[in-house]
Amino acid sequence: MTIVFSAGRIIANQHEVVVRLDGTARVSLQAAADDITLLGNGANVITAMGSGVNWSFRLDSAQQLEELADVLGIAIQ
Repeated sequence: MTIVFSAGRIIANQHEVVVRLDGTARVSLQAAADDITLLGNGANVITAMGSGVNWSFRLDSAQQLEELADVLGIAIQ
C-alpha cells in the first residue's frame, strides 16, 4: 500500500515500511514492521526504533495513521 503525505510517500506491507521523502536529496527511510510504533491522540507520529534504526516524523492526519496501522497490523498508542 502507498500513502501519500505532504513530505513524500510511505510504502508499507505487513513486513516493512519504506518512507520516501520528496526533494532533491531523495531520502529513503526503511524499517521492519516490528520496529515501528504509531502514536495517535492528535500527534499522528510514526517512529522506528531498533536494530540501529532510529527515526520519526509526523503524518498529515489521523486517517493516514489508521491506514498504516491496518496495513501493518499494529495498534495505535
